[in-house]
Amino acid sequence: MKVGIADTTFARVDMARFAIETIKKNSNHKIERYTVPGFKDLPVACKKLIEKDKCDIAMAFGMAGPMPIDKQCSHEASLGLQQAQLMTNKHILEVFVHMDEAKSEKEIYKIAKNRAEKHALNALELLKGKTALQKYAGMGKRQGREDEGSIIVKGTII
Repeated sequence: MKVGIADTTFARVDMARFAIETIKKNSNHKIERYTVPGFKDLPVACKKLIEKDKCDIAMAFGMAGPMPIDKQCSHEASLGLQQAQLMTNKHILEVFVHMDEAKSEKEIYKIAKNRAEKHALNALELLKGKTALQKYAGMGKRQGREDEGSIIVKGTII
């Protein structure tokens, strides 16, 4: 199996590196990396990784600034990634970090690293098949921060 990694030069953290390290540590899958200038270049990069480079799954890494235009570009890239998934019938995990998710660069770095590593593990699970993540359904798992956990009412997980 092969994992496609698409990232940008615009990002301020090399999130792809964390994902690649995690994939190598937890599998023998091949990795194909494609670095593009910005967010809106990610959909075609992922589509090429899947179609041309024969990747079985792709991960798209991007980092949005705090301004409204940054959020708009991130949203447009997200829509493009959804379209690419539908066109290729393959999962593309969107691994985006927004600079206003935290107050300090140190915390942004921590979020980016955590999100990249956890989504790399998600990608590996998805490669196992459609039921591999079922054991985590409803558990409030998060990427980028600590897990939220399930909602419990009177001792029962709902």
